[in-house]
Amino acid sequence: MGSSKGLDDVLGNWEFDPNSLSVRLVKESDGRDVIQMRIDLGVLQMETQGRPDGETFEGYPSFLDRMLTMEEKSTDFSMDEDQCYEADREFLQYYHRRICWLRLQHYHRAVEDADHTLALMDVCRDHSPDEEWTMSHEQYRPFVMFHRTQAAAMAALDEVDAEKAILALEDGLEQLRDVFIEHEAEEEFETDEMIVQLTKLRDSLCQEYGIGPSLQQQLDQAVKSEQFELAAQLRDELARRQTR
Repeated sequence: MGSSKGLDDVLGNWEFDPNSLSVRLVKESDGRDVIQMRIDLGVLQMETQGRPDGETFEGYPSFLDRMLTMEEKSTDFSMDEDQCYEADREFLQYYHRRICWLRLQHYHRAVEDADHTLALMDVCRDHSPDEEWTMSHEQYRPFVMFHRTQAAAMAALDEVDAEKAILALEDGLEQLRDVFIEHEAEEEFETDEMIVQLTKLRDSLCQEYGIGPSLQQQLDQAVKSEQFELAAQLRDELARRQTR
């Protein structure tokens, strides 16, 4: 019998730290880069291109691509048990790679993987077999949006574009507010930890780079101080800018 290939060398030289996400980029013998994430009982290895597992789904680049093709043919269908299982597999894979990209500070790649996850969430919401399964995924939408907003802002800072970073944060915060409103949780918005973190980052960037309050911030302040005429004017100006 031939000798089996173990992981002793890899694990022995890379201790697991339960208090930190340990991630690294490794170049394989064929020259391609892969991501490795240290976990309690071993190592997860992910591809940097395509699906994290390096596989395709029924000839499509991903399960999402397969579902989008199905949507083009008919929007009137519900996902079956096998499709729900494949969706969950893809959610988990892209989650693992997204947090790795954030840890490695490859922010544009984190944005790409967050967008993939959000698009898959849309498909699952629109074709869910039942409400319970829908909510088991929708509950994580704000978390994915938080990661995306954070990554988009940091990617802009990498490009030395503070205004773009602040706009990314403001756009993300407004999209998150819409989700909270949709799920009748608007009263929890201001105190939610993710919202607090994004707001602090936006405000610190405004202060550090000397950028004044945006129209959205001015609108929020006008509403809080019950300056309703000013708030109406600011809403009109925001609407004009968004339609340009």
